[in-house]
Amino acid sequence: MKIVLLNPPHKFKYCRASRWPESTKSGTLYYPYWLAYATGVLMETEHEPILIDAIAKEWGFQKTIDEVVKLSPDLVVIDTSTPSITNDVKFIEQFKEFSETKLILVGTHPTVLPEQTLSMSESIDFIARKEYEYTIPDLANTLENNGNLKNVLGIYFKKDKKIVRNPDRPLIKDLDALPFVSKVYKKFLNVYDYRYAQLRHPMIQVVSSRSCPCMCTFCNVPLRFLSHELRIRSVENFVDELEWIVENIPEIKEIFIEDDTFTINKKRVVEVCNSMIERNLKIIWSTNARADIPYDVLQKMKYAGCRMVIVGYESGVQRILNNVKKGVTIKQAEEFTKNAKRAGIKVFGSFMIGLPGDTKETIEQTLKFAKKLDPDTIQIQQAVPFPETEFYEWCQKNGYLLTNDFSKWLDENGQLNFIVSYPNLSAEELKRMRDKLMINFYTSPRHIASTIVNNLNPFEIKRLTKASFTYLSFLLRRRLANL
Repeated sequence: MKIVLLNPPHKFKYCRASRWPESTKSGTLYYPYWLAYATGVLMETEHEPILIDAIAKEWGFQKTIDEVVKLSPDLVVIDTSTPSITNDVKFIEQFKEFSETKLILVGTHPTVLPEQTLSMSESIDFIARKEYEYTIPDLANTLENNGNLKNVLGIYFKKDKKIVRNPDRPLIKDLDALPFVSKVYKKFLNVYDYRYAQLRHPMIQVVSSRSCPCMCTFCNVPLRFLSHELRIRSVENFVDELEWIVENIPEIKEIFIEDDTFTINKKRVVEVCNSMIERNLKIIWSTNARADIPYDVLQKMKYAGCRMVIVGYESGVQRILNNVKKGVTIKQAEEFTKNAKRAGIKVFGSFMIGLPGDTKETIEQTLKFAKKLDPDTIQIQQAVPFPETEFYEWCQKNGYLLTNDFSKWLDENGQLNFIVSYPNLSAEELKRMRDKLMINFYTSPRHIASTIVNNLNPFEIKRLTKASFTYLSFLLRRRLANL
């Protein structure tokens, strides 16, 4: 069976695979790594998979439809997300005007709202919940052999106009059994199409573990898509992939370890670093981290080639951190940042405003905290209540959610909208404060001076220049749109 796995088109350079799905302000575009993993599994079967990223190719609806129809697939797998679901359903309906091929929707949105998603259009044949690497070949085998669809774990479908809810497929325990996602990238994608503004280009995204045991109330991926059950690849298997990348995709200038939280197990981090060092892997890499890594681990990471860590500080007020179950203290964050700088690792700090308990005063405290920490770069985002998260339920219960219409989740620039409004802090106020805080941080004399001193490397100058121009262009577009 020929199976097309599709990252569908969108008006914007939209990142469905991101924890924060939107069109970024700095030109970032994620690899469609979930689709790529499913593609890799299919490559080991008798089926013929074809991975297509319409976003990276900059194809519109009709161009994508023409190219997919030309391939005459037997099944099309389409990734989706909450902010893009309306767009993606429109694409599916248009696709069905040209083809009767069966379609299955996958991703976080069908996972948390399966029945609502399936009911959005008669053009949707199936949805898959949670991990779907083994669901797709199971479905393909069943369709090909006219088998019983009720036996395919992890899918929902309609029969006689009624929704059939199959049991969930168990989580994948043995991650070493999955193929190297980097091999799929090399076969189907162009690494130069993908970019992370904070990383050297071209970069590549890989995963060494799945999910996160932490309980942050606003996070949508571990909570519903993968659960909170942390599963890890063996050190040998993961470092084997890093070595494969070095040998087979030498143009890659930086590897991003896209785990929910790579540093959750400090002992394993050291083991991975030791393996990189023992194999003499000359790689530059970055990763997501928590603000609780001790100096000795940071030092080991630096020695193994770590360039930057992306850290969710969220707030500069301990009460707010406690409200969202962050599990990290202000003191830990301060100590970690000092140690990261001491170890020579760059820090990209992520902050969030509009969290439960936030006021204008606490948000100003967060800015002061960010300035005190002085990470190399920061982003300040508004809190977004993704469906089924604890934050979403809290907003719904208290009447703080402005809309349940997902077509309104993106603004005119393709960025996530401000959809939470509090009695003491409106959505419009949050919007004004976010841009003000970002400009305030980046134009502070201290930060400008430290940026110049710490980025004399030509690679960093090139990266910072591109990111700065892209972000300034975004601010100009937003300003013109509001005139």
